[in-house]
Amino acid sequence: MTDLTVSERLADWLADFDLSTVPAAARRAAADTILDTVCLTVAALETDYGRSVRAAFPDPGPATVWGLPEGRAPEAAAVINGTCGHGEDYDNTFEGCPVHSGVVIIPALLAAAERYGLSATDTARGIVAGIEVMCRLGLVADKAVHKAGFHPTAVLGAMSAAAGVATALRLDRTAIRNALGVAGSTASGIIEYLADGSSTKRLHAGWAAQAGMRAAALGAAGFTGPTTVFEGDHGFFYAFSTPRATDFAPLVDDLGTRWEAARLAFKPFACGTMTQPYVDAAIALARRGIRPEDVVRITCDVGEGTVHRLWEPLALKQQPPTPYAAKFSGPYCLAAGWVWGDAGLAQFTETSVRDPRVLSLAAKVNFRIDPANEYPANYTGHIKAELADGTIAESFIPCLRGGARAPMTREDLLVKARANLAFAGRDSAAADRLASWADALMEGTGTPTSGLLRC
Repeated sequence: MTDLTVSERLADWLADFDLSTVPAAARRAAADTILDTVCLTVAALETDYGRSVRAAFPDPGPATVWGLPEGRAPEAAAVINGTCGHGEDYDNTFEGCPVHSGVVIIPALLAAAERYGLSATDTARGIVAGIEVMCRLGLVADKAVHKAGFHPTAVLGAMSAAAGVATALRLDRTAIRNALGVAGSTASGIIEYLADGSSTKRLHAGWAAQAGMRAAALGAAGFTGPTTVFEGDHGFFYAFSTPRATDFAPLVDDLGTRWEAARLAFKPFACGTMTQPYVDAAIALARRGIRPEDVVRITCDVGEGTVHRLWEPLALKQQPPTPYAAKFSGPYCLAAGWVWGDAGLAQFTETSVRDPRVLSLAAKVNFRIDPANEYPANYTGHIKAELADGTIAESFIPCLRGGARAPMTREDLLVKARANLAFAGRDSAAADRLASWADALMEGTGTPTSGLLRC
């Protein structure tokens, strides 16, 4: 047993964090995260929300907004990069709790590297540390943060970005502990965007990135935060989880030997994580020659924890009001995959979400809660389609494609990255150069800044 608080135990590990102890799988996942995150950010710069967030944070400075020639103040760059990177919900995630570590940690650490002139080694240390903490916090949170009405990426992200930046800055144990304590009071992000598909979810990643940067700066300056920020009677999980999370073993046990950062999931489709296996299931039925017009009714077996985000209210999910709302609609995503064979950026435009053939099929989609569904430990997709001739066509996807059980290869991720750059009218070959730069960075060589990031 130990008398140390949770933040003290975490700070002890972060203060001694050594890049050489990080396994190759975790470094590769971090490099893949850089590739995925940067190209997604560039793809979203000229969206309505991309232009809005850029206009809202115009302060010039030395930090890079990926894909733009002009710099911004470091915190402003972190907000813009995180918001655009997360904007299409196409960014990496984590099975066990759907936290999007890439769009929080990469914007925070690369902006911090430019602000403080960090070495490649220290930047890489901070990236892996931040990702590891965020995934572990997700395991502690499980479904409880969503149930309380908060967005895990937002609230867990602020804590994790603080951990990552503090590690990169080589702060001592006391300063790291204080940075975590401060971050507990700057974390925020409610999930009411589910009601109308508004843009606040997009902001959550960028806001968490800059909040973590500021918390680390405060800790470095001697500002104090509560030592019992995680487990206290009025602490982080008291505020942000229902029921209150009290088991912190997933966060602090086996630090340095069990690497959650090596188990990141990358998305093949531009929509909510839990919808992805249902898209694959629908595509499988379409490939069997089953036409949407032959379908009378579709029933999806789902996990109870996904219902309030993806399946209810059912009438609204069957006819989402905006392209962004469509990303969190099980019926729409399934129908898009069935009709178009894909659910990429092109399937979530103003025109696409009003396509009569897709909406007609989405209107036939219902769901039932399957008590045996493994969510959130595993993401599956199970569809039963009743056809006009009375037969039942069934499709089951046993795991998340792109997740730990069926990972995407580097070439898969390059294909995705090239397509996202091309979607934005950029040179798709830049993805290959970016991947090589990210690999070198995660080996602690080269520089955390690159002309590839400004274009």
